[in-house]
Amino acid sequence: MRNAPPIDDSPPSHTPRDHTGMLISAVVLAAASWFGLYQVITTMRPLVGPRFAFFLLLMVAISCTAIPFVRYLNVRFTLVHQPLPSSGVIVRQSVWVGLYGVMCAWLQIPRVLSLPIAFFLALALVVIEIFIRSREIAYERATDE
Repeated sequence: MRNAPPIDDSPPSHTPRDHTGMLISAVVLAAASWFGLYQVITTMRPLVGPRFAFFLLLMVAISCTAIPFVRYLNVRFTLVHQPLPSSGVIVRQSVWVGLYGVMCAWLQIPRVLSLPIAFFLALALVVIEIFIRSREIAYERATDE
């Protein structure tokens, strides 16, 4: 009788392929958008066109900069025996961070941004993400059964 190989219940220690590609593209996009944001701020007058370029570049810069941190939080707080969230989930959560940054910058233009507004804005985005993620997890569990 042959000896069966031991069963390994430990989680995989390597980074999934889609996470690797996501991290590489996030670094490239973050560098390009931060450079573009620097160019917009230092060389353009604050007219309508450059203002929207500023907000677009700010959204991409914050979102791409947040991707490694959001991935770390997802890896850290995912249960050991559950699969890691896909790169689409991590990108969506990073886009929420970028959207929050852009909305705070937009509200700062007329000077209406305050600490309570920033808090409740963040709370609303977190609640929306929790709702979306809970629906995704419920759907994944229903299809596994």
